[in-house]
Amino acid sequence: MRSLSITLTAAATAALSVLLAPQTAGAQGADEETIDEIIVTTARRREESLFEVPLSISVVTGDQLERIGAEDIIEVAKQSPNVTLEVSRGTNTTLTAFIRGVGQQDPVAGFESGVGLYVDDVYLNRPHAAVLDLFDVERIEVLRGPQGTLYGRNTIGGAIKYVTKPLSDERDVKLRLAAGTYGQFDGVFTATAPLSDTVRIGGSVAKFTRDGYGENLNIRGQDNYDKDLFGARFTMEVNAGEWFFRLSGDHLNDDSSPKGGHRLTVGNVSGAPILDDVYDYRGGLTVPEQDVTASGISLLGEWTISDNYTFKTIVAYREDETFSPIDFDSLPVDDLDVPVVYTNEQNSSEFQLLYSGERVSGIVGAYFLDANAFNEFDVVLGPLGAFLGVPGLNANTLGDVDTNTWSVFGDYTFDLNEQWSLSVGGRYTADKRKSVVLRRTFAGGISPTFGGNAVVVAVTSDFEGEEEFTDFSPRASIAWQPNDEHNFYFSYSEGFKGGSFDPRAQTSGAPDIDNDGTVTDEEIFEFMQFDPEEVTSYELGWKSNAMDGRLQTSVAVFFADYTDVQVPGSIGIDTDNDGINDTFTGVTTNAGEAEIPGVEIESVFSINDAWTISGAIGWLDAEYKEFIDASGQDVSDQARFQNTPEWTANGAVTWQVPVDWFNMSGTLSTIAGFAYRDDASQFEFAIPLLDQESFTLYDLSIVYEDDDGHWRVGLHGKNLTDEEYKVAGYNFPALGLEGNVTAFYGPPRTVTLRGEYRF
Repeated sequence: MRSLSITLTAAATAALSVLLAPQTAGAQGADEETIDEIIVTTARRREESLFEVPLSISVVTGDQLERIGAEDIIEVAKQSPNVTLEVSRGTNTTLTAFIRGVGQQDPVAGFESGVGLYVDDVYLNRPHAAVLDLFDVERIEVLRGPQGTLYGRNTIGGAIKYVTKPLSDERDVKLRLAAGTYGQFDGVFTATAPLSDTVRIGGSVAKFTRDGYGENLNIRGQDNYDKDLFGARFTMEVNAGEWFFRLSGDHLNDDSSPKGGHRLTVGNVSGAPILDDVYDYRGGLTVPEQDVTASGISLLGEWTISDNYTFKTIVAYREDETFSPIDFDSLPVDDLDVPVVYTNEQNSSEFQLLYSGERVSGIVGAYFLDANAFNEFDVVLGPLGAFLGVPGLNANTLGDVDTNTWSVFGDYTFDLNEQWSLSVGGRYTADKRKSVVLRRTFAGGISPTFGGNAVVVAVTSDFEGEEEFTDFSPRASIAWQPNDEHNFYFSYSEGFKGGSFDPRAQTSGAPDIDNDGTVTDEEIFEFMQFDPEEVTSYELGWKSNAMDGRLQTSVAVFFADYTDVQVPGSIGIDTDNDGINDTFTGVTTNAGEAEIPGVEIESVFSINDAWTISGAIGWLDAEYKEFIDASGQDVSDQARFQNTPEWTANGAVTWQVPVDWFNMSGTLSTIAGFAYRDDASQFEFAIPLLDQESFTLYDLSIVYEDDDGHWRVGLHGKNLTDEEYKVAGYNFPALGLEGNVTAFYGPPRTVTLRGEYRF
């Protein structure tokens, strides 16, 4: 096991973190010694104290996120151990999420996420437009480990649940403004009002803007890593006795500039130097125009049948569309230019029957999802095409994947006596995939899809495939609560993620498996298709609520047996055997077997009315036991888990004092925090240029809140040491002529002044 290499300051705080907590579990800046009790309603589909839930779950409240100046959902990864949340490479709003080593990096059609993202019980089937900005948020829950017996969609690694605020019974109007470095200016306006005793309406509009951290040195006036986002949400609630309805709609439009990567090598042909500023680039691709839109509508209905039974239904529709010019080579030349479009649609329906009795409580339900994911992109290899005699060489890929899934699930808890309870559950899932993969070689540059005039010179894949994957996943746990201060549990759960077809694979690259001199349709099908992956997880946990509620601690020790791990990737291939890669193919393998043991410790301690300390430590020793590569060799001794550091840690100290300024009484809070991440690999094999060494981010917030609840003013500093750290990258050193290895970075040091007034 590698030692925890950490700075001296972070080491001191991390040592305390064994007794401390993430900002998730308690309250930063609590105004009394006892930590506020957090009630969750989604962990087991019924209201419970976080202390009572026999699951690994972290909760960050909207109030806590406001106090630390969090801007989007990426911030949650700083508060929860063994969690990675990042903005995907070459995008502004696509989410990359990993929990306990399980996740999905590539957002192309055909790949399901290993981590489920929910907004008010609605599962988001695709990661596009999922880097959610934080407004109207009641809390965010992070559930670690397989989920499937309690929620609409089965997720193999865990779930992140974004819960919006319920509407107020009284008129409530709030305005939040923020200004900061890099020309940041944000505004959020929220209003709710009762129309009658039974009907309430509310909504928010938000605008988030910021200049770039860098610029495109090739296109005058184009920023890099800027932000221009508009969001809106509307809700209507009807509470008519035994019936409750909630109609919600949301819309997002992202007009930010394209995001270019930082080249890590000198141009092989041009000699283009490595730029000094990691946020600058020199991309020349301008089509299509960058644009991201996403919209959704959902209806929740609840019928209280009796004191014991409640029926709930959730129906939703979502769609999103992303146009983006991704300049892989980050140079003016079209050495590896990738204009791309993603469109996604989904219809989902969920039905639940909940039972709550004196000794037994539980849920049975059914979930249906009908979704389509489409993407098309060019790979323009201009200089290479000229070298090969094909001006404007373009390897175009189109993938169109239909997902039709249904499932039934149930989970019940039996209180055996005052101290012991037993939970059992299970889920049956049927996932059906239908895929179209079309790959064509164009000459003449950009294809007509993106406004060009290129013409088709070859079709290298014209594939249609259909397959159904079924699974039964059980879950069981037993909990022992000897007194009001301690809760011990042991759980067993299985997770499942369906297979599909690689939408980037080239059928002409399929191997002759039986060496008979002919590549058959069956061999092509096997090359294009990848199998489901499964995980079996064991977890032993302890939750403590000691010292009259002033010290809360949770510990989880777990082991996951992970099989048939889906590993998507892309490689350059030589189609004419001249020794030069003139195109690429997607290659998705099922890695075989892996083991993931780990530990998570979270706690919060309210020392007195003024001081609260919190923190968490996560440890993972994710290791492949079998990893068969494309040549049939077991390379498990070289393979790594992507985006999965061995150690993660966070901590915070909050100091608050009452103040009386200008005849206004209130509270002044100072919150100092850090988040540490150990070494991490971007891909399944070490790439020294791209892999990120360990780093620590330090944040500081100073917040004033008046006692009447009208004013909140905060000054927030993020990444105070201006750490440069990679969050994503592209590795195509042999595709194109320039040697295309580029990296994307997290935000530099920023300072923001945020003010909020409630009318």
